Amino acid sequence: MEFAVYYQDDNIIVIHKPPGFFVHRSKFDNTSEAIVLQALRDQIGQKLFPVHRLDRKTSGLLIFALNKETQISLGQMFQNQVVQKYYLAIVRGHTNMSFTVDYAVPNASGKFKEALTHFKVLSSSELPFASSNKHSTSRYSLLEAKPETGRHHQIRRHLAHERHPIIGDRPYGCSKQNKFFLERWNVNRMFLHAWKVEIPSYGNYPGIKIEINPDNEFIEMLDKLELTFPPD
Repeated sequence: MEFAVYYQDDNIIVIHKPPGFFVHRSKFDNTSEAIVLQALRDQIGQKLFPVHRLDRKTSGLLIFALNKETQISLGQMFQNQVVQKYYLAIVRGHTNMSFTVDYAVPNASGKFKEALTHFKVLSSSELPFASSNKHSTSRYSLLEAKPETGRHHQIRRHLAHERHPIIGDRPYGCSKQNKFFLERWNVNRMFLHAWKVEIPSYGNYPGIKIEINPDNEFIEMLDKLELTFPPD
């Protein structure tokens, strides 16, 4: 497949990553053909250098450097949390209009690391059907998530900790909700989308703000759940 290129200059290229694609080959899957790095390299005929990660199940904005110098500079900015990142998540239930989760999460070796995420409600709904045996109606929200740290599965873990799991998330989500969405709408994906980044100026690079709206399947689910996007 060909990836939609949203921005490109002499230093970076920005694409929309569909859900289900690994950014690059890893120990978690050495055989998958759904690898962005190799496919995009072949698509543009140019060497690529990864500067940040997106989970396989997460869709949205993905940046590659086009040279080693930019990879080092931009990679350090991502690592030091200088780049501002914003995500969209469809979650179960209603939350406070804005809230912050300060909750440590484990890294790959099992050691807990501090993790901080800010959340804001963009839209919410209550629908006249039951998605569980507990209630006669179903509540959903569209949240903006802004992580201040970059821990593994941070947003997913934080929303599960708050009992507002992302729809379609496995293993952190609600299995009953995920089954309901599969049976009612034949949807079997996670609704977490990398939406916006703000890269400040560095060296001779002037900085840039980039926004990529969700794909059609994500938008269609927002419509079905009567959640408004884009926010007013």
